Amino acid sequence: MPHPFKIIPATPSDYAVIQRIAHATWPDTFGDILSPEQIEYMLERMYSYAAIERQVAEGHVFYLILENTAHAVENGYAKGKSNKFSAVGYVSYQLNYLPATAKLHKLYVLPDRHGKGYGRALIDTVKRIAKNEGQKKLRLDVNYQNKAIGLYEHLGFVKLDRFDTDIGNGYLMEDWRLVCSL
Repeated sequence: MPHPFKIIPATPSDYAVIQRIAHATWPDTFGDILSPEQIEYMLERMYSYAAIERQVAEGHVFYLILENTAHAVENGYAKGKSNKFSAVGYVSYQLNYLPATAKLHKLYVLPDRHGKGYGRALIDTVKRIAKNEGQKKLRLDVNYQNKAIGLYEHLGFVKLDRFDTDIGNGYLMEDWRLVCSL
């Protein structure tokens, strides 16, 4: 039986896929937390093609998780027309965000794919890469009301502190800073 998923590095040709997944996940993830206007503002700020290019230039690395499915080309998240894999999520991270500390910047899985272990697989991939690169810790910032906090804590992350970041236009990112040892 074929493996149910694979995780691959994203390339510039995948930026549109990352954008589509972001636009499909953010309303579900943040719809009860942020206003529709703030969601739209943040999507444009973080997921325009230029924003993704800038993040990559600053050291962010994106990976896609591809699900093995016979319907890969039909669902709009296909990685290619000749295969049976469909992108259902992504992660981005940065090595040496702080000395010996990698940062997990983004982790999103399509809402209808939650509970299949894809988030854990993406985090495990980043942990493995970071550890192999000599990082001692993995840090992430997450909205203080995000339901994913439970997953992060289950995977070994601990809360360090709560903080707010002014992102312009009268909006704040209200986050927990979490860290785990590698």
